[in-house]
Amino acid sequence: MSGDDRQSEEDRQKELAREHKERQSKRAAEQNAKGRRNTFIGAAVAVVVVAGGIFAATTLVNGDGSEPASAQSSPSASASPSATLPTQLPSTAPPRKASDISCTYKRDNSVPHKYVGLPPKQPNLKLSTMTLKTNRGNIVIEVDANATPCSVNSMAFLAKKRFYEGNKCHRLATPETSGLGLIQCGDPQAKADGKSPTDGQGNAGYVFTDEAVGVMPYTRGVVFLTQPLDAAGQNSSQFAFSLTDENTQIEPAYTPLGIVKSGMEILDEISKGGVLTNPDDITGDGGSSAPKLPLVIEKVTLK
Repeated sequence: MSGDDRQSEEDRQKELAREHKERQSKRAAEQNAKGRRNTFIGAAVAVVVVAGGIFAATTLVNGDGSEPASAQSSPSASASPSATLPTQLPSTAPPRKASDISCTYKRDNSVPHKYVGLPPKQPNLKLSTMTLKTNRGNIVIEVDANATPCSVNSMAFLAKKRFYEGNKCHRLATPETSGLGLIQCGDPQAKADGKSPTDGQGNAGYVFTDEAVGVMPYTRGVVFLTQPLDAAGQNSSQFAFSLTDENTQIEPAYTPLGIVKSGMEILDEISKGGVLTNPDDITGDGGSSAPKLPLVIEKVTLK
C-alpha cells in the first residue's frame, strides 16, 4: 500500500470514528429529551441556608456544564445519617373503605419495560407489610395502604406476578457523590454494573397517579416511589430507600410508600461499599451509578 493509500485509509477511519461519536451524542440527546427517565431527581441538589433554616432546590446546570451561582453550595459530605428511623406512617386520614377507591393504571410503552398486566382497580387496604428477600438478607417495610392504596396495590400486584425477582438495584447515591443518600430499585432492565447507560429508565409498562405527596419528609428509612424528573403521575415499578435525613431537602413530589422496620443495616452496608460511577450514563445525573456491593431482590411479598 502506497503512502497516499495509507493516509487515505487513516483519514477514512478518523471520519468513521467522528461519525460514530456524533451518532452516539445524538442518540443520547434524543433519549434525554424524552424526559421519561426514572432517576427522579438530578444527581446534585443545592442547599441554601435561609434565616437559620434550610431551603432546598434541584440544581440546574448551565449550557457549559457549570452550576449557576445560586446552586454552588451542597450538603456536607461528612454528615452522618440519623440513628433513629421514623415511626409514624404517612396516613392521618380516617380509615377508608376499599369499595370507595378505584385505582387507575394506564399502559405506557414509551420506555423499556417488563409488562405483566395491569393491577386490579380495587386495592386491598389490609396490607401492612412488604418484605424484600434479597441476596443480603430481608428488608421489611411497613406500608400504609390507607394513605397510598393504589401504590401499595401496584406493589402487591407486581410481587404476585414475580416482577421483582432477580431485580438488581441500579442506583446508589451518597452525600459525597450526589448530595443525597438513597438506593433505588425497580428497573426491570437494569444491569447495575456501572456500565449500562440506560439503567434507571425501565418500568412495568404502566403508570399511575401520585398519592399522599407532601405528607411526610423523605427522612432516613422512608421508602418512596420514583418517577421521571419534572413529571407527575408517572409512578410505576421503581422505588427508593432514603438513607439519610439530608434527603429532607428533596422537593415533596414523590409518593411515600412506607418506612423500613428492619434491614436498614443491609442498606447502610451497601452504601458504605461505594459507587460504580458510570461515565456513559446518558441521563448525565447519576441514574445508572450502581452500588459496588450488588443488591439483588430475590422475592417480594406483601401481607
